[in-house]
Amino acid sequence: MLKVEHIGIAVKSLSVSIPLFEKLLDTPCYKQEAVESEQVQTAFFQQGETKIELLEATGPDSAIAKFLEKKGEGMHHIAFEVADIYAEMKRLQQEGFVLLQETPKKGADNKQVCFLHPKNTNGVLIEICQEVK
Repeated sequence: MLKVEHIGIAVKSLSVSIPLFEKLLDTPCYKQEAVESEQVQTAFFQQGETKIELLEATGPDSAIAKFLEKKGEGMHHIAFEVADIYAEMKRLQQEGFVLLQETPKKGADNKQVCFLHPKNTNGVLIEICQEVK
């Protein structure tokens, strides 16, 4: 794994949370993007080498809606950038980690993503991601 790429935070409302994080981080939101397949709207902030991704559910059946219902607003996942997502998925499976997808899926910010089951990672949802070239 190359670096922490971003930290994902589930929020109820981007219209409320974007101004809050702009004040907190003293930097503007540089990008908003819908990921329709995941029923989520995202907003990104750059902090040094790492990004903060805010996630708002756009549908009641989305993973973010379910997360918010169960746990409320807060940290959703930590994403690590990898050089080769397929090789990293294979390595992690060989190490005994359970992946939530058999193949990478399209994520926000021009990334292919795969999530690890949090039961194998001390309760933390881990995402591995690779930029689509």
